[in-house]
Amino acid sequence: MKRVIIEERHDWKQLAQQLGFKFHTIHGEPYWDESACYFFTLAQVENHIEDPSAEIHAMCLDLVDRAVVDEAILKRLKIPELYWEHIRDSWLRGDRQLYGRMDFGYNGEGPAKFYEYNADTPTSLYESAFFQWVWLEQCIERGLLPEQSDQFNSIQEHLIAALAEIDPPTPLYFACCKETDEDRGTVQYMEDCAVQAGLATKFIYVEDIGISADGQFTDNDNYTIPALFKLYPWEFMMAEEFGPYIPNSNTWFMEPSWKALLSNKGILPLLWQLYPDHPNLLPACFEDEQHKLDSKTGWVRKPFFSREGSNISVMVDGNVCEKVDGPYDDSGYILQRYAPPAKFGDHHTIIGSWIVADRAVGMSIREDDSVITRDSSRFIPHVILD
Repeated sequence: MKRVIIEERHDWKQLAQQLGFKFHTIHGEPYWDESACYFFTLAQVENHIEDPSAEIHAMCLDLVDRAVVDEAILKRLKIPELYWEHIRDSWLRGDRQLYGRMDFGYNGEGPAKFYEYNADTPTSLYESAFFQWVWLEQCIERGLLPEQSDQFNSIQEHLIAALAEIDPPTPLYFACCKETDEDRGTVQYMEDCAVQAGLATKFIYVEDIGISADGQFTDNDNYTIPALFKLYPWEFMMAEEFGPYIPNSNTWFMEPSWKALLSNKGILPLLWQLYPDHPNLLPACFEDEQHKLDSKTGWVRKPFFSREGSNISVMVDGNVCEKVDGPYDDSGYILQRYAPPAKFGDHHTIIGSWIVADRAVGMSIREDDSVITRDSSRFIPHVILD
């Protein structure tokens, strides 16, 4: 694994605009960055990213199977009791999941260290599945990369195949919040995949979802929503005014409600309890168990519910050395052993491993000047080149 400076395509910004990649620059700073890329060997990808991702995903599913029948775990994860039965039924019914992204620390030598599972509303999907593949093809065509260059990226074809196989009720509505270019772009991309899978689709903003007199989810025209893909976290859904109607609603949800368990960082200490000393896991505990920790060891404090690095702090020798503020300060916290991300020059690097329909199918890379990956962290494409 190495970071390589590479020539940018002279027209990539125009192409990004044409292809709907409107958030390639955020607040005047580059989000998509193709001034460099990461080279991997096939063995590194297969042995250190793909295989551990599949194994940890299976471990996570085992944890869900335990949690849905254990009220102590549901309480520990701060899941509102109103939704326990709905989550349990969703799991026992076998409601199909679609996708998720695991984040790893990795420097080219195994084992990769599992940081967390973005299992409900993972971001950077469009740029991972589509735009970095376009980058690869064009760079090969233009002689910027060797002809034998490849990429760990079959995300899009697996998404389309999975959507066709799941075959949800239609029309399948796609939803995100207003005034979020990144979320709107991601949902638009996912809706396009659904269309390619042969599904009838519609779009609605989360803010426009209504409830009928008989407690069913409705759209702007008061039509019932039979199925809903929501780029909106389950903990937010449960806290909404329409939340109490979820358990008795006839709407089919993607992701299913049992994913509320895996998107919760409380799974990190639970996984460590179930699989202590697993080579890809980091020691973790709930904050109220911190008396068990070695205070001289570095720890990362994470809220149960958090995104894009918000409300995360890094503590070394009892002192906070890195911190990101945010709105996710009203849930519980866990502590995870501090394992700094790989550093290439001034760039701290995180590997995202994409899971689609229970398979590890692709990879993405984010860089930041800080050890905490934030919403402003840059997306860097990758290449497999033996």
